[in-house]
Amino acid sequence: MVRETRLDVADLVYPLFIRPGEGISREVGSMPGVSQHSVDRAAQLCGDVVREGIPAVLLFGLPDSKDSIGSSSWEKDGVVQRALRAIREQAPGLILIVDLCFCEYTDHGHCGVLSEQAGHRTVDNDATLQNLARQAVSLAHAGADIIAPSDMMDGRVGRIRSALDDAGFSHIPILSYAAKFASAFYGPFREAADSAPAFGDRRDYQMDPANGREALREVTLDVDEGADMLMVKPALPYLDVIREARRRFDQPMAAYQVSGEYAMLRAAAANGWIDYEQALMESLISIRRAGADLIITYGARDAARLLREGGHD
Repeated sequence: MVRETRLDVADLVYPLFIRPGEGISREVGSMPGVSQHSVDRAAQLCGDVVREGIPAVLLFGLPDSKDSIGSSSWEKDGVVQRALRAIREQAPGLILIVDLCFCEYTDHGHCGVLSEQAGHRTVDNDATLQNLARQAVSLAHAGADIIAPSDMMDGRVGRIRSALDDAGFSHIPILSYAAKFASAFYGPFREAADSAPAFGDRRDYQMDPANGREALREVTLDVDEGADMLMVKPALPYLDVIREARRRFDQPMAAYQVSGEYAMLRAAAANGWIDYEQALMESLISIRRAGADLIITYGARDAARLLREGGHD
């Protein structure tokens, strides 16, 4: 009766990795219980997700081909575009959120168009914005309910908003990865999405883990550009940022319990050091307590089952 914070299945978002082919579900070695799915298998799985009460999925694509600018990300028949149409038929009530970025689609694994400055190769912010807009419009045409840009380019929310509005998609909201830190916790994701950078790292455009105030300035910029929802990523190492962003802004707040957070729970449980189910639910409730309205987690289906069984709310 006096519990202050509650977790509900409606708070959860389940990430899905979509790969080419048919009839494929390939487990990710570093993330037990997580697989890459072909479009047909992903659509079937989403039917189960709906029956479990999870309201939304977040889609990531592994394309048929890659190039230097990630052009397959905006193809009409791209892997995520096909998945959106197939899932819509199989699970019409599911909210389809699509990650908007290029690291999975470029042959160099970085989040946009490359340029060289003083002998240093990095992502060209302004050149990347145009391509982000093209990808967003393509995904909206294919049936995305929410566009979630994760690239961390300056000015991307405003450019994407304008492109969507001009294409007749003013009703499509933007869930911005507003504070995405350059984190050591992304390693398993890069295996799952085949998105490890071919050189260097992403610290030129992702946030310094030491800079909480700067992260909040980044959130403010996205709000000013029209972000409808906000996200902090990762979750557990940045609960303070989630809390302060929740205090300052009225937009719905999401937090991403990322691949490394999930993999640590699984690995520790496999060694008998912790109870996976209890640790999962404790971590999720802590993210809610910090102020997140939505939690993106690879443990969403496990959490949904535990909530149905009772005793874990």
